[in-house]
Amino acid sequence: MLKTAITLAALAALPGAAFAQALEAQPPLEKREKRVDAPPITAYKIILVGDSTMAPGSGWASVFCAYHVKSSVACLNLGRGGRSTRSYRAEGSWGIAMGEARAPGYAKTYVLIQFGHNDQSTKAERWTDLNTDFPANLRQMVLDVRAAGAVPVLVTPLSRREFRNGRLDNTLAAWADAIRKVALENKVPVVELNRDSARAVEQLGPVEAMQLAMADPLPEEVAAARAGTTLRPRPAPDAPPSATLPKAGPRGRIVAKFDYTHVGEAGAKVFARIVARDLAAAVPELSSQLLP
Repeated sequence: MLKTAITLAALAALPGAAFAQALEAQPPLEKREKRVDAPPITAYKIILVGDSTMAPGSGWASVFCAYHVKSSVACLNLGRGGRSTRSYRAEGSWGIAMGEARAPGYAKTYVLIQFGHNDQSTKAERWTDLNTDFPANLRQMVLDVRAAGAVPVLVTPLSRREFRNGRLDNTLAAWADAIRKVALENKVPVVELNRDSARAVEQLGPVEAMQLAMADPLPEEVAAARAGTTLRPRPAPDAPPSATLPKAGPRGRIVAKFDYTHVGEAGAKVFARIVARDLAAAVPELSSQLLP
């Protein structure tokens, strides 16, 4: 009673309108339950490691984090454009990911690893050998994740949407096979993104699959797709000059380009849904934390 009287006295000192608003803003003390502490949360963490097909703005992983995990999951997209199993480690990104994997407070931390696109590259800092470097790098990543106290999950690379004579040309199939072999040898769960994204793209066909890209295709690209064989991807447009950017506020830019590898919002939604479904199958203990 004394506390209630003190509170009402304090409110009475307010101007009339403010007094009425304060009374309506919260229920009186006598109507509130006796205060107790909230029970400890059981929280999980998912760290996504990979290339541009996972990265913000050009991949599926940000949509996965936004729509396919519950609030009890901290979901961190560390995908970066142009990275391979070699360059991701060499530049220090892998060390950052492992620092996140060691962070305490989570019931379990899962690290999803998806590479292949840039391991297939010819660029000096990126390429790896399919039969030697690539599987060795993946094996070391698995060991590092386990040493950090987390659970490794290997993800086969997102299929490209290139067609030849009406059939999907899955240029990453051999890299997906190498990932499966490492997973089998090291008892690591696998998210079959290459297999299931390829199926989804084949069902759409070469023309409809263009809607999954970051930008619209040119008429000649559509015409080629209708004939059954997609054109070679054209170079990305130049980034806007810094002088054209706003003087204040966010100034970062991701250049939207049409190709058969990267995805816009529609593509990200399609493939993030596939990842959520396949992850629940590969890691059943995590299924209750995933949303369809």
